Amino acid sequence: MAHLATADGAGIPHVVPVCFIADDDRIFIAIDEKPKQAPGKLLKRLANIAENPNVALVADYYHDTDWSHLGWVMIRGLAAVLNGESHAREYALAQRLLQARYPQLAAMTLAGLPVIAIQITRVTSWGKLSADML
Repeated sequence: MAHLATADGAGIPHVVPVCFIADDDRIFIAIDEKPKQAPGKLLKRLANIAENPNVALVADYYHDTDWSHLGWVMIRGLAAVLNGESHAREYALAQRLLQARYPQLAAMTLAGLPVIAIQITRVTSWGKLSADML
């Protein structure tokens, strides 16, 4: 799990936990079928990306008693919202990768639900990290 930070056009921040997968120089974030908002209303993170595509994603490792293994990675980039119509190939790849990483997503009907794609522009990290964090 990681946390996605977006901001609207006025710069007001919004941070939510997300399921994600890294693929080369991109990050894909799932929007699943759990109800998160009133019907017909766009999720705040999606509305923010439409207004301001600059985002940050932070994944971290924390252990209550053993601080020798603490670490985090922050990814900054430009986000776009993919759907199956206008981004068919990239959308299908993202859904396949996300469902492979998260078995819970494989049991859901994700067709037609958007995917956030982040083009990575900067990576910052600290601590003891492993490749499996992403």
